[in-house]
Amino acid sequence: MPQLSQRAIDMPASPIRKLAPFATQAKARGIKVYHLNIGQPDLPTPQEGLDALKHIDRKVLEYSPSQGIQSYLDKLVGYYAKHNISLTTDNIIVTCGGSEALQFAFLACFNPGDELIVPEPVYANYMGFAKEMGVVVRTITTHIENGFALPPVEEFEKLINARTRAIMICNPNNPTGTLYSRKEMEQIRDLVKTYDLYLISDEVYREYVYSDEPYTSAMHLEGIEQNVVLIDSVSKRYSECGIRIGAFITRNMELRNAVLKFGQARLSPPLIGQIVAEASVDAPQQYHQDVYNEYIERRNCLVEGLNRIPGVFSPMPMGAFYTVVRLPIDDCDDFCRWCLEEFDYEGETVMMAPATGFYATPGEGKDLVRMAYVLKKADLERALIVLEHALAAYNAR
Repeated sequence: MPQLSQRAIDMPASPIRKLAPFATQAKARGIKVYHLNIGQPDLPTPQEGLDALKHIDRKVLEYSPSQGIQSYLDKLVGYYAKHNISLTTDNIIVTCGGSEALQFAFLACFNPGDELIVPEPVYANYMGFAKEMGVVVRTITTHIENGFALPPVEEFEKLINARTRAIMICNPNNPTGTLYSRKEMEQIRDLVKTYDLYLISDEVYREYVYSDEPYTSAMHLEGIEQNVVLIDSVSKRYSECGIRIGAFITRNMELRNAVLKFGQARLSPPLIGQIVAEASVDAPQQYHQDVYNEYIERRNCLVEGLNRIPGVFSPMPMGAFYTVVRLPIDDCDDFCRWCLEEFDYEGETVMMAPATGFYATPGEGKDLVRMAYVLKKADLERALIVLEHALAAYNAR
């Protein structure tokens, strides 16, 4: 039989999805599973987007331009201006989700063997894409005790060498829900400027900032305009994960033109997805306010409920819709599998993402899980009851 490539062998499985077969089997046994494991919003897509989908009136579903439909690019310029990010349409390339934007960034910014510095815990697909492209990931561990705040600049500098090409952040953060302050962002800015690095900033959760402090985008930082790559997506802000529309954004035109060649090679981003996304930009402010308010209520419900369970600790996340939680266990992978394969409480169980998959450092995250508060409050309240019984049963074995 022909051999697999080493790239295929080395590609890590998703820590978020690897437990899916156990969840399927639990459901087949009649168990109700509360999905706290994946960031799939359950709140409605804007009606404007759904109406655009229903009323597509075209004789041919053609290729779109490789950089995206001009009318959608125009809408995006206006959208970013509302967030004090000044762009032209030439700064934006529409992509097949934020994932393709990340792949394009890695392809254009790194040679195989080059190094990327990223705080951990880290969105697991970053490590997968890096492995795919031959990029070496160097992680800086952040800690639950201080809400996963960034460590001092000196910790970053210890990792910078001749092969370092970029620092990457996710702000607000997946998986931790951490929001980086203006001071933290300026410290990163100074590092990027001093060592002439790229700053790749994944900002797909910017709509969900729960702090009174103004949100600081990498695009707000002065003096590194040519170094910044912004990764974006409509998946979370419009509950449109399935239309696969994202964006690669940079003011560095040499980099933009290089990435466009990769865009031309894959021909075009999804036409129907762009039609839906373009219409969704016109969603009224009330839509965003209602979604925001709902996530605030869910966050408070989940985090306060978690911290009432003996031995459980969750910091209060200030962005996105995730939290990383410390549980009174010693093997989160085994516990999360056991919850699906061997446990139920009154015919119900919970599904969580083991945090080990969000760390590159061996041994880190063994007592941590990531939870997404993408269920209605009544389900979150019930999931907390089930989790408390699961912990008691697991530790009493």
